Amino acid sequence: MKFEIIVDVFEEMEKTSKRLELTDHLVRLFKLTSKEIIDKIIYLIQGKIRPDYEGIELGIAEKMILKAISISSGLELSLIERFYRESGDIGVAGEKALENRKQSVLFREDMELEKVYSILEKIASLSGEGSQDLKFKYIANLLNNSTPKESKYILRIVSGKLRLGIADYSILDALALAFTDSKENRVILEHAYNISSDLGFVAKKLALEGLSAVKELKASLFKPIRPMLAERIQNAQEALERTNGICAAEYKLDGERVQIHKSKDKIMLFSRRLENVTLHYPDVIEAIKGLGIDNIILEAEIVAIDQNTGEYLPFQDLMHRRRKYNIEEAMREYPISLNIFDILYYNKECLDMSYKDRRALLESLIRESNNIIRLVPMIITSDAEKIEEYMEQSIADGCEGLMIKNLESSYRAGAREYAWMKLKREYRSELADSLDLVIIGAYHGKGRRTGKYGAFLLAVYDKDNDMFRSISKIGTGFTDEHLDTFYSILESYKLKKKDARVDSKLDADVWFEPKIVIEVIASEITLSPLHTASMDIIRRGSGLALRFPKFTGKIRYDKNAEDATTTDEIIKLYHKQIKSKREA
Repeated sequence: MKFEIIVDVFEEMEKTSKRLELTDHLVRLFKLTSKEIIDKIIYLIQGKIRPDYEGIELGIAEKMILKAISISSGLELSLIERFYRESGDIGVAGEKALENRKQSVLFREDMELEKVYSILEKIASLSGEGSQDLKFKYIANLLNNSTPKESKYILRIVSGKLRLGIADYSILDALALAFTDSKENRVILEHAYNISSDLGFVAKKLALEGLSAVKELKASLFKPIRPMLAERIQNAQEALERTNGICAAEYKLDGERVQIHKSKDKIMLFSRRLENVTLHYPDVIEAIKGLGIDNIILEAEIVAIDQNTGEYLPFQDLMHRRRKYNIEEAMREYPISLNIFDILYYNKECLDMSYKDRRALLESLIRESNNIIRLVPMIITSDAEKIEEYMEQSIADGCEGLMIKNLESSYRAGAREYAWMKLKREYRSELADSLDLVIIGAYHGKGRRTGKYGAFLLAVYDKDNDMFRSISKIGTGFTDEHLDTFYSILESYKLKKKDARVDSKLDADVWFEPKIVIEVIASEITLSPLHTASMDIIRRGSGLALRFPKFTGKIRYDKNAEDATTTDEIIKLYHKQIKSKREA
């Protein structure tokens, strides 16, 4: 397949931010694509080479890319750097440079998708001595054989900044339309994606074998299952009302949620974001080996513990374990406990089993050991007072509150519903829970914050429309250290203009790709004509906003932007807040 076909579709997609139009362009591209290579197209659209859990990265520095553009175009590196500064887009800079090539390429091969993808795979596989030189040669070779327009998208892909303004939900819609002629079948595809975490695999299965083959897919070892999520509730009484009068109440720990896959001596850990985090927790691997069970997928919370008392420590302490180097030193300084709370696979998929039966199976298999492996504490009760008492006990033990679970509920991969609920102690005159919001923009600091960002523009996620809607500006709760950190991590997500998936009436000094999630508390949710979260839902011309928002100090590295608080959740919280005020 000629790469220029893909580029032409990408060019059309750049001209619109409307989801339906973007989906139509994807449908056209999928219909033009050979079924045997549909998975490669999917990965490139997602801005990757393989699914996230395989942890394959190109590892190409920006300086190397600019140098390759310079060599291929024959232009001075300083001129290329100027093009980049002016456009803020490495693809546009490359396109402009190659339009002004000083020397012509005598023997240019036609660029095929398969060739581009194959070279990208080779680049990703390189490591060790001499690998950087080889990567440079591969990139220069791609540029020598591509047109300026093709180069623009190749450079965006290798720099991880394709940014077509679409997410997985739009791709699923387009696949359903392209291969089944019905958007309704997206539900089947989404389930297959949720249990395999590999959209390219699902697309190829659909294209080659049809919808019935996709329906038959089951969870399997070493393909992480997208985690089931919980709704918020305000009190124990609501918990019982939503669980037919009886429920399980588990400690809600403040750690890193992981999925553990084990078959004989092979053990892998995946984060909530489906990243392979096996290397960060060698002590967990050793503990799991000692369990003496095989062919199993477990869900657990890894929590940092105090070396002397064994008590739980906050999430931020655990993040010290995310080092690339000196892992053994981090193990000594920040010991952990592995708190197992669910079983998703044991010789076969367990997702359709009830929570009650999964917990019973878990208790029959897991033996607590070495102060590392623990079962998350849990009670079953129909008494609201006991739930409240158990929550106080969990908080005293260093937890955030409780997870309330319906005893009869199956495990719904990737779903957020009231089968699982989180209950936290209410903040005094504040919302009953913190919110996970996405940074979409920032404002330059003044005074003591000069040279940093002084405030941020935050958004919630609108899943139905795959958009990020603004809900608040925030400037409180940040230490100087926090602001330095944000300035550093947001640099790679900086945009020249607002992201196509961002909906905001407010302008920002700097716009970002929606990637970074932070935890925020606030006094209440209010109506606002300035913010677009849930616009026109409560009152025409008004959205929802936060009053007195404050950063809690927690960056949610474990969450994707699409895992942030949703517009539906904000509406529910607003209605609960109104009800509480009336009852008071």
